This record gives sequence, structure tokens and C-alpha cells, in this order.
Amino acid sequence: MMLLLKRLTMLAMIVVATVGAAEPALAGLGQPSPWQLGLQQSATPVMDNIIWFHDFLLYIITGIAAFVLALLIVVMLRFNARANPIPSRTTHNTLIEIAWTIIPIMILMFIAVPSFKLLFLQLNVPPADLTVKATGKQWYWSYSYPDNGDFEFDSLMLKEGERKEGQPRLLAVDNEMVVPVNKTVRVITTGADVIHSFAVPSFGIKIDAIPGRINETWFTATREGIYYGQCSELCGKDHAFMPIAVHVVSEQAFSAWVEDAKKKFARDEAPPSSAVAAAQLLSR
Repeated sequence: MMLLLKRLTMLAMIVVATVGAAEPALAGLGQPSPWQLGLQQSATPVMDNIIWFHDFLLYIITGIAAFVLALLIVVMLRFNARANPIPSRTTHNTLIEIAWTIIPIMILMFIAVPSFKLLFLQLNVPPADLTVKATGKQWYWSYSYPDNGDFEFDSLMLKEGERKEGQPRLLAVDNEMVVPVNKTVRVITTGADVIHSFAVPSFGIKIDAIPGRINETWFTATREGIYYGQCSELCGKDHAFMPIAVHVVSEQAFSAWVEDAKKKFARDEAPPSSAVAAAQLLSR
């Protein structure tokens, strides 16, 4: 018993030391951090609610696990062969049976209320200030801005020699999706070939991009910066190399970017974006 206690104490010390050492990287803003524990930092109201609900469930699960552990210890100590040489012949207990039926139902109802509120918040798209169409293709994303002009561009992952200092590996792209801060952005998704999935952890969004179908989600980024995500639906051999980069800027900077993008990505001044992207992929 003493040896077991010593081992458990040592394990607890190791866990505490690991968590303490990793504390600065518990959660990254817009991208994963080395040795990260927990979810990425929130940048939207939806993600704020997701983190709250996650922590809320963690407390409940921890309490249930501790209760079950206490019951196991009591059973091992009080109802072993040495303590009870003559075993009990109890077949049922009405009170206990009622309790273990009603209490779990109450716990699930306690969980269901905030769960449904969060689902409603995620699925009910509010009036949007901006709409962005994201089209998943093997293996890159194309973005268009129906509210801001007739232009579309492709967003491909940067290769090793193309990344600048500070740009994350496997996440940085050549053309980022740009949106204004503190504006409600409606994202509509579709797929050009197979099923993809548009996911940005710091925004708390994940929506499938399905060929022949339009899905929608939304976010309101409350902080400027670059937020990364990835395709989250297995879509072929280069699925792992299909990042998403969303650059949140001020409203003035966004307006300036739109004017520049209209010239840079104008549909009638460039070959079809899919052909250009396909050529770039083949050149790799």
C-alpha cells in the first residue's frame, strides 16, 4: 500500500511539473502552440461559449469520476472477503434504484440546456455585414466576396522555401482570406470535387464543404490578427496540406484590401483560378 501511494505521489508530481512547464503554451491565439493543453484562445463570441461549455462539462465529469472512484474505494475496503467473511444476500434496494435513475436524468437535463443554447447560437446565422464564399478543392481553398465585387482567388499552402520568418509550417498560405474586425461574417461553403470541411478553431467554426450543396456558418472576430485552420474532412492524399488562413484587419485596412483585390484578382484579367492553382500544385 505504501509503495502504491509513493508511486501515485510521484505521478502527481510529474503531471504538475509538466503542466507548470507548459503553462505559457496552454493555448495559442490563432494557431497551435508547442505542448499545448486545452483549446486555442477564443477570438469570437461563439468560441467564448464553446470554451465555457467545455469547462462546465469538465467540472461535471470530474465530479462524477471522483464519486465513482470514492464508491470503488469504499467497496474495496468495506466489502472485501476479509471484512465480510459472510457475504450479504441483498438483491435490491428501491431507494438506490430510484436514485440512480433520476439523478443521471437530472444531470443530463442540466447539461442539455446550455448545450441547446450553444447549438442555437452556432446554427442561427445573424444578419451579416460581409459574405465570403469558400470553395474546397483538391487541395486548396478558393475565396470570393459576392458583396464586394467580381473577384476570386486561390489560397495555397506555402512551401518550405517560401515561408517568411514567423509564418507557421503547414499553415501559412500565399493569399489569406481577409475580413474586418468586429463585423459579422457569413461564410458559405461548397466543394468543387469531394467533401472538404472549413474549420478555424479560434473562431469555433467547422462546416462541411459538399459538392453541389451550399452550407453556411458565421463568426465575428473581436481581435485583429491571423487565425489558422485546416480542412477537417479527409479529402485525398494532400488533405494534410490544405490550410486555412483568415487575416482579421481594421475596417479601413479591409476597404483598402478590397480595392487592391479587385485589380489583382479580377476574373476577366486572369486565367481561371482553378487552372492556375492546378498548375502550381503540379509544379511541386
